[in-house]
This record gives sequence, structure tokens and C-alpha cells, in this order.
Amino acid sequence: MTTSVWAPRAQRVDLRAPARGADIPMQRGDGGWWHAAVTLAGGEEYGFVLDGADSARPDPRSRRQPRGVHDLSVGFDPADHEWQDTAWTGRQLAGGVVYELHVGTFTPEGTLDAAAERLDHLVDLGIDFVELLPVNAFNGVHNWGYDGVLWFAVHEPYGGPAAYQRFVDACHRAGLGVIQDVVYNHLGPSGNYLPEFGPYLRDAESNTWGSSIDLDEPEVRRYIVDNALMWLRDFHVDGLRLDAVHALRDRSGTHILQELAESVDALSAQVRRPLTLIAESDLNDATLITAREGGGYGLTAQWSDDYHHALHVALTGETTGYYADFALLSALVKASTRGFFHDGTFSSFRGREHGRPIDPRLPTWRLVVFAQDHDQIGNRAAGDRLSQSLDPGGLAIAAVLTVLSPFTPMLFMGEEWGASTPWQFFTSHPEPELGEATARGRKAEFAQMGWDESVVPDPQDPATFERSRLRWEEKDAAAHAGLLALYRELIALRRTQADFTDPDFRVLSAEADEEHRWFRLRRGSSEVIVNFSTAEVALPVAPSAVLALATDDGVVIAKGSVSLPPRSAAVLVPATD
Repeated sequence: MTTSVWAPRAQRVDLRAPARGADIPMQRGDGGWWHAAVTLAGGEEYGFVLDGADSARPDPRSRRQPRGVHDLSVGFDPADHEWQDTAWTGRQLAGGVVYELHVGTFTPEGTLDAAAERLDHLVDLGIDFVELLPVNAFNGVHNWGYDGVLWFAVHEPYGGPAAYQRFVDACHRAGLGVIQDVVYNHLGPSGNYLPEFGPYLRDAESNTWGSSIDLDEPEVRRYIVDNALMWLRDFHVDGLRLDAVHALRDRSGTHILQELAESVDALSAQVRRPLTLIAESDLNDATLITAREGGGYGLTAQWSDDYHHALHVALTGETTGYYADFALLSALVKASTRGFFHDGTFSSFRGREHGRPIDPRLPTWRLVVFAQDHDQIGNRAAGDRLSQSLDPGGLAIAAVLTVLSPFTPMLFMGEEWGASTPWQFFTSHPEPELGEATARGRKAEFAQMGWDESVVPDPQDPATFERSRLRWEEKDAAAHAGLLALYRELIALRRTQADFTDPDFRVLSAEADEEHRWFRLRRGSSEVIVNFSTAEVALPVAPSAVLALATDDGVVIAKGSVSLPPRSAAVLVPATD
């Protein structure tokens, strides 16, 4: 066995393994790879010394960083774990419900082992997939995870890679799939030593978060694909959520997303279980999820922010920034039946036409939608959830229109009980200047949205992180238990009533009345009717319609009509013989 590292920019590379004494010179091989005839033991510290420097750099493919991203790597063999999920056959995204969580704030302990102890709650709720925000190694103790610099290592304060394997095992025993959020479009600002090894970045080309990843370099593409396969193969993960794929600028003949999809499909065939790739994209372009035979990239699904925006405006009336185009209920009608609102229409926020129509032959479940997620809460000035501004009726409507949407619904941790805690943007950069720059950047973003900068919390203040932890003791309190029961009932209804998992765009129709603020979504023979207003509304319905669920005891159906009290929703299904 040999120890290898890709370092084409170095003229000399030495392997530093303190337990073995002096540094070990490595030999240059083909393609910028360096090799040493050394087999590292599990738990052994090591690093690479470039061009005679005093300090060693961590392995770009490090599996474990127990003392942080600036220190030596530690050998970790994923095959040492004795998996308990041999009976797990995987889970299709179609028909599923996703639950997004951040390991550091999901529990008081902020660890993977502690999160595993809360899985019974998710099973009881009816969740199918747990989606973890990024867990790759970053500098500092806590942040959202999108500042990772060592993509192959699990953040040590969460428990490291062994705890991650235990967590996935626990999820599979509970019948839950695992989706891991991964970031391939940029690297964090602290502890990124990859450019010292090789051309990982395009220094002259940047995106929102810094220098772009150099996708023209074959070894960088291999680095990304190998990382994706690591999560799915070595950690038994069931899917990946690909962060901000619009920032992946690829000039090659085969887009990196297509290469990922092809590699993951091959692994899926090998391990004989479904593997899912979900893209976060700002492009409103279904090429991502169109089959490769049809000219697409062949990903499984993609997020639809448009659905969130239309629902958020309908619930709150907020029309600043990118919400401006969604001011009318017709935006919710379009997003509910066509997937995207901007599908070639003019976007006032972008100042140009945006998006492309979705082929109605695509299944609706290929779009993932939500009323709240980490970005749409955490990127608000105060990190406020809907529960901090909406009345109970509004929260119930949000639940109905998320869970019973035609698409794949995703909940954000604590949403199901109307958590009172905010979820704010927090960092723990050890470098003061970096912390200050981050805070300034946040305020500049909020100015573009027209939000009050004075309410922006300091990301570096530990209190910002502490405020964002869930308070599990409140979920059973009277003010929260009713909403939790509603989410549970909605997810169960989604499974038992076939119309609510029918993936056909062509059976959808919707209408709305702007003056009286009602909205109706028909899904085959079933329908969801919502009264956003503060006055009662009555609408005609099929004489055979049966009330399957109501968010208010005052909802009445009789003689071909349904009456909805203010701020309420009703779900109607056809009568059964």
C-alpha cells in the first residue's frame, strides 16, 4: 500500500507522520501525484510538507481532523465500522417527505449521537428522509457548514466520521433515509490549503462566496465525484443535496452534474439501492432533472424557491426584494401547477427574463418545496421563523400547502411544532478580521432586500448560535402540540389519499380570488381550499365531496358548499362507497 497526494504545484513533498520519526520523502508520479511506500494505520497522525515548509498541511482527502482544519490529519478506515443496516434496501424520493436539520442546533448537545436519539420523533411524524446540512470540516466550532475546507472529513465537534456512521445506521434502523448536503461550488475562507497543492480554484473567476472551483481540471472533477461516492458508499448515505449548482461553471463537454449523475447511477446499480441527487438551483431550468437521453443532466430532483416565495407572500404579505414579483395569489396558482413562477417571465429582482417552462411530462415529485428552510429563515435579518410573525391559522395554512403540495415536501427542523426559536446566521471564525468581514457582508445583503440592519445579530456572538438551538421541551406544550398533531395528520393523509402523491402535472388545476383572498388547488378528485383572509368565505364544491381535514373547527361542508372561517384551510376528498 502507498500513501498518495495530488500536488502538481509542489516541487517537493514529504510525508510527516510523527509516530515514524523523520519526514519521509515522497516520489513524484504521473499527473502531479506524489507517492510514498507507507501504509498509515487507523488513528495515525500525518500531513504533507510542501517544498520544505516548516509546517505540514492536512491531507486534501483527510477523513478526520480531530484538532481542526489547520492541524494534522488522522487516518480513518470506514471499513472498520460493523454496519447494522444490511436489511436496508433504500428509499425512493417519490412520495417521500424530507426533514432538514442542522446537527449543531438540532439538540442541546449538538452532536450526531444526540441527533440519533431524536429519530423516534421524526418516525412518529411520518418523515421519510433526514437531510443534514453540511458536516464537512470547517474552521471554528460552529457555523452553518457551508464554509467547509476539507470535504472528506466529518466535523469533529459533531462526533467525527465514526459518529456519522452510527447516525446513518440509526436512521436506517428507524426506516429513515439520509440525504447529505454537500458544497462543491466554493471553499471556506479559513483553512483552505488546497490551492497550495494544485489548481483547485480559478483565482481570476469568482462567485458569490469566493473563487470558483476549476472544473476544467480533470483531477478537481475527480475530487468532487470521489467525494460524492464516498458519502454514498462508505457512509451508506441515500442521497446528496448539491448546494447552489448554478455556481458550478463548467466549460467541458460533459457537465460535472451529468458526470455526477452517471457515477451515482453506476454505484446505485452496484449497491442495489436507490441513490438520490437533489440540486439547489437558482436557474429555474428543468434541464437538471431531465433524463440524459432527453438532453438533460439526469439528476433526481431540484428545489423550487418560487413555490416558497409565492407561499411566503400569500401568508405574510411581504413583498420586498425578490418577493416583489409574487405579490398576487396568481403567483401561487402558477407555482402550484407549473412548478416555477418565473419560467421565461421578467424577474424584477434580477432585472431580466428568467427561467424556462417545465415539461408537464416530468413527475411533480422531482421538485422539492418548502414553506421554510435554512436559507429562507437564516438569511432574514433577524433569522425569524414564520412562527414569530404568523397567527396559528397562518401556520396551519403553511402546513397544509407544504405537505399537500404536488411536489416533494421538505420541513425545516422545529417547523412542525412552530418552534419559537429563531434560526440565525452564526459563525465562529477564530480570526477576528474574518468575523468582522462576515458581519459587514451580511448587512450589505440585507440592504439589498430592504431589511432593517439594526436587527441583524452579530454572527460571531456565541449568543447568536445559542438562540438558534431548538427547545425540545416546548413541542408538547399547548401552544405547539396542536400544530404538531396537524403536521402528523397531514403526512398520514398524504400517504393514504392517492391524489396527494399523484405525480402528474396534467391533473393539477388551481384558481384564486385576489379580492376575497381564497385559493383552491385541485389534485385529481381531491382539493385543498384555503382562506387567507380575515373574513369567512363560502365556495361551491362537488356534492359528493367529503371533508377529510380542516384546520379550524368552524369549517362546514353542506349542500354542495364549503364555508371556511378566517385564516383556515380545508381538504376535500371524493366519497368512498
